[in-house]
Amino acid sequence: MLSALTQLLVFQLAGEVLARGLGLPVPGPVLGMLLLFAALALRGGPGEELQNTGQTLLQHLSLLFVPAGTGIVVHLHRVADEWLALLLSLLVSTAATLAVTALTMKLLHRRSGDAQ
Repeated sequence: MLSALTQLLVFQLAGEVLARGLGLPVPGPVLGMLLLFAALALRGGPGEELQNTGQTLLQHLSLLFVPAGTGIVVHLHRVADEWLALLLSLLVSTAATLAVTALTMKLLHRRSGDAQ
């Protein structure tokens, strides 16, 4: 498990170095995830150890929400002060996500209909 976690952290670090070094407006962990995806695609998929570690991390994913929840409680006064901006951003981002998902599904459905 240690080597799989090390592998994940190395890709995250590589993404962070690329994002900061090139001044890209993309978070480093996102670039690291893309690099990991490319490496796994070239290798033909994850090894058994990386797959087991990934499954273990996914089983305990809810623990990663504890710091975010704590941050909201700690900064509750800011949430109260900026509730309108937060509400509007949540509504707009939700609507945008639904629209992009619907358009993507429509495009994929059209492509799968053409293939059959």
